[in-house]
Amino acid sequence: MGKYTLLKREGRARRGRFETVHGTIETPVFMNVGTSAAIKGGISTRDLLDVGCQVELSNTYHLHIRPGDELIRRMGGLHKFFNWDRPVLTDSGGFQVFSLAKLRKITEEGVAFNSHMDVKRIFMGPEESMRIQSNLGSTIAMAFDECVENPAPYNYVKASQERTVRWLKRCRAEMDRLNSLSGTVNPNQMLFGINQGGTYDDLRIENMKEIRKVECDGYAIGGLAVGEEAEVMYHVIDVVEPYMPEDKPRYLMGVGTPQNIVEGVFRGIDFFDCVMPSRNARHGNLFTWRGKINLLNEKYAEDPRPIAEECSCPACKNYSRSYIRHLFKAREALGMRLAVLHNLYFYNELMQKIRDALDEGKYEEFYYANRDKLAQRRED
Repeated sequence: MGKYTLLKREGRARRGRFETVHGTIETPVFMNVGTSAAIKGGISTRDLLDVGCQVELSNTYHLHIRPGDELIRRMGGLHKFFNWDRPVLTDSGGFQVFSLAKLRKITEEGVAFNSHMDVKRIFMGPEESMRIQSNLGSTIAMAFDECVENPAPYNYVKASQERTVRWLKRCRAEMDRLNSLSGTVNPNQMLFGINQGGTYDDLRIENMKEIRKVECDGYAIGGLAVGEEAEVMYHVIDVVEPYMPEDKPRYLMGVGTPQNIVEGVFRGIDFFDCVMPSRNARHGNLFTWRGKINLLNEKYAEDPRPIAEECSCPACKNYSRSYIRHLFKAREALGMRLAVLHNLYFYNELMQKIRDALDEGKYEEFYYANRDKLAQRRED
């Protein structure tokens, strides 16, 4: 079991500390996403230390497909496999099963589907997901759930969220069994349950009331950031948050922009993750404290300044906008690497400044000073 300590509150915003077998996580935290045990753009786990990453997130489905969770187990688990001694969270694979798999059949037992790589038929249910994540040996494993489309018919969402509760109970039982076995990679592996219910307030509340009855180390809000308007997402957080245990971390899955994160913290969320900082960076879209810039714009061709003067990331300390833009135009891999390092550094620095503001009792001031500015397009 992990130990979560709520250090301070300011309104609904929470400053906490989560102690795990792989180290302490200061919250709120943004988890840096390395889906296949690597962050796209040529970023290593050594780089993650340099940009202030606390938690790395990898994906169960992708690692099961390649190189195989049994191989990673034989290599001593994910931490040894990619040389990382800090916490790792593994997503259950549920989202990928429902978003990537074209031909799938959902039953009470689980989901049968075709691999997106070689159309090989695969079955994954709660027990299979827990066994894969146990082989990976992550610090935190996510429960296997069904992520429905938004919007989806009420009756379908109701049946789906009820099944997600039953699947969580099976995940809990299987993880307890696996953690008790000799030779388990990480016998202290923790489980987070996932709240579902689409965009229906009553289903979200009903689901949260039920999953909190299952003893978990944390609870997530899932099924958002899949195309709905931001205000819908914020509304769902507002609806669910009062029913989430205060003594456990709260995780908003797959979110999001810097503005989304600032809003999420304001509403009581502790954990975030998203591919956005690395994905956007690979296309020259960069985040700064004065707004977003597209480094591919012609106006940066002869700009001698760093991406952001106030930034201390490896890219900004050493290279100009002009040079990094040239690398992109010349299709040099170094351009993407420097851009990704910058965005990851920015996101991790954002979380540090959020924690600092909470420590000082000034988060509301921080929130109003930054929420709109972070979303705007930087002009210089």
